[in-house]
This record gives sequence, C-alpha cells and structure tokens, in this order.
Amino acid sequence: KPQLVACNDRFCRFLEEYCPVVTETYYPTIWCWEGRVQTLLRPFITSRPQVQYRNELIKTADGGQISLDWFDNNDSLYYPDASTRPTVLLLPGLTGTSKESYILHMIHQSETLGYRCVVFNNRGIAGEDLLTPRTYCAANTEDLEAVIHHVHNLHPSAPFMAAGVSMGGMLLLNYLGKTGRDTPLMAAAIFSAGWNVFESVESLEKPLNWLLFNYYLTTCLQSSISRHRQMLEKLFDMDLVMKARTVREFDKQFTSVMFGYRTIDDYYEDASPCRKLKSVGIPVLCLNSVDDVFSPGHAIPVEAAKQNANVALVLTSCGGHIGFLEGLWPRKCTYMDRVFKQFVQAVFEHGNKIFSM
Repeated sequence: KPQLVACNDRFCRFLEEYCPVVTETYYPTIWCWEGRVQTLLRPFITSRPQVQYRNELIKTADGGQISLDWFDNNDSLYYPDASTRPTVLLLPGLTGTSKESYILHMIHQSETLGYRCVVFNNRGIAGEDLLTPRTYCAANTEDLEAVIHHVHNLHPSAPFMAAGVSMGGMLLLNYLGKTGRDTPLMAAAIFSAGWNVFESVESLEKPLNWLLFNYYLTTCLQSSISRHRQMLEKLFDMDLVMKARTVREFDKQFTSVMFGYRTIDDYYEDASPCRKLKSVGIPVLCLNSVDDVFSPGHAIPVEAAKQNANVALVLTSCGGHIGFLEGLWPRKCTYMDRVFKQFVQAVFEHGNKIFSM
C-alpha cells in the first residue's frame, strides 16, 4: 500500500472518498518491478494515444515565445459549453514536450471526463525558434506565470488546475511556493518531482545511474539547445557546453549562467521545491516512488509536508521515475494515470469539499 502523508484530516478523507486509488495496494508489473527497469522501459512499453493538437505561440515580455499545444475537446458531452469546460494545464519533464507518452495518456484520461487540456512546452524544444538567447530552468517561473494567466484570461469562467511531471512538477511547485493562494489554479497534481536537486544529481552520478540515465539526459539537454546554437553563441561558449558529460556539468556551464546565478549551488538551492513547500496555498497531491533514482526516497520532504494542510504525499515503494507500471503487459493505464484521473475528477467535481479547509 502507498504511504499517504497529510496533516489535514479533511484532505485525507476527501482523497479516501473521491481518489481511492491512493489507498489501494499498488502491484508493480512483476517482471519489471525494480525502479530503474520501470524507468527505462515505460517509454517503450506504454502505448501512445492519438491526440490532435491545436498549436498556439504566445509572446513573452522579454520578446521570446512559448509554444502551447491545446486539446480543446470540443466534442465533450459533459461540458459542451467551451467557456466553462474544466481545463488542465500539463507540464512535461526536463526535455519533454506534448508528444511524451505520459502526457498523451493524461490527455486521454481527461478526454473521457470531458475536460480540455493545454500543454506548456518549454522554450525552444517543441520545434519553435528561440527569438531571444533564453531557454528555461526549474527555478524560473516567469514563463509558467505568463502561461497560467494567458489560459485563465482566455477561459475565466472555466475551472482550472495543473499537473506537472518530473521537472514540470518541480517548476509547478516552485511557482505555487512563490504565489501561495494568489493563483487562478484550483489545485495541482505533481508526479515524480525531484524535491532536492543536490540529492538528485548526486544519485544520478553514481556509476550505474550515470551509465543508464545521466549521460543520456545530458546529451538530450545538449541536443535541445544545439538547434539554437547561432542564437545562444551570443552569450555562451557552446563548445564548452557541448563537452559536458553530466547534468551537473551542463547546469554549471549553461543553466546557472543563463539565469544569473553566482554558483551552481545557488541555482540548485533555488530550484529545489522542498524549500518552498511550506508556502503552497492550494491543494496539491504529490506522487513519488521511493526507489526513484531521480528523486531518492530519503530526500522526499515528509516532515515539511506534514506542516502544510494543503499538501498530500502519496509514496509507493516501487515505481521508479514516471514508471508506475502495473499488470502483466502494461501497455495502457499506469498507476500514475489512475491517480491523475481520479484526483483531477475529484477536484473538478467535488472540490468544494476541500476548498473550505
């Protein structure tokens, strides 16, 4: 059974009644229960539901642009009026886009409930050009704030919440820690967030984890910026950035410099959501597996979560990073997908029961 950590009895009762999956025993796929195996296999095993997006490019205050992919769900039977159709903002992981299988599954789950989705693609990674020499990071919430207000202004009467995965979850938590109650979001769901970046990079630098994940992730980061090399060379020694062999080296040469941090430690401290958890002002459900090498179990802020009545943690013993595979042949729905579906539906259809907390 997952461990449910929450100090608010009303929030706990709400989850037990309307999101019962968080109290059910999670049975990982027996032939790939180990966390690293789950992490590696999920992208190859899970299906990729067909989703037709409508793309929108929005301008930012600094002259850049952000790519949003909308799933309008205009055939919604439950919410035929687009102005009041519940909307879910989805934030993919570090180098992820709207094409990731876990995002497609979230949209598929939302479609069956009649909801609209919009995917926030970080700057420069969804095929659009960089108009300024700036990308993104887990600590800087300016682009996310712009997107949230843009979506809310388009549909001010529509119930609105967000879900973030991995770095998307970290970014969302950092935004919520900054804004408190001053947000148009009703609630948020967080999946496989890295709570303490220092612990995450240390875990990823262990020899086997470096071989399986760190080097590949570093090359993905380098690939995501290489297309914009001409723009970025105005500010960076790109040859040096391309020599990085770990995420820490990449962040030291590129990310921390881009966002004006004096040292990489300053950036990692600012990017770690565990420091902001006490300031979260809306209901948030966070799912982590304690065997996630990207977010080690000992670094999950259990005690801090117990200090905030708006926060609930769901901790499984297995599941890896964005894995949570279950069943003999886990092609379709994962445990994470079921948590997402039940919590989003609970918030949109019964949320008044927790908003009086």
